[in-house]
Amino acid sequence: MEVGEIETLVNKLINEALELDEVHVTFDGSQCRINAVSDMFDDLSRVKRQQAVLKPLADIIKDGTIHAITVKTFNKAQWKRDKLFNS
Repeated sequence: MEVGEIETLVNKLINEALELDEVHVTFDGSQCRINAVSDMFDDLSRVKRQQAVLKPLADIIKDGTIHAITVKTFNKAQWKRDKLFNS
């Protein structure tokens, strides 16, 4: 599977499972990076946030399509602040 196809698949799986305001997926061949933005994360611990994002990816993790994943989750205010300081 091509990198672009994997990014599209990851994006689709996450968006179908979660109601996110934004999701950004980048894949460089060995590392998948996911930034997920939603106020649904407000009441969840960091671990629960990551579990929520990773759960819809379980099958493609298991079959080896992706294996190294970094997940960052933000509520809308955190995302706005992160973009301001990291742009």
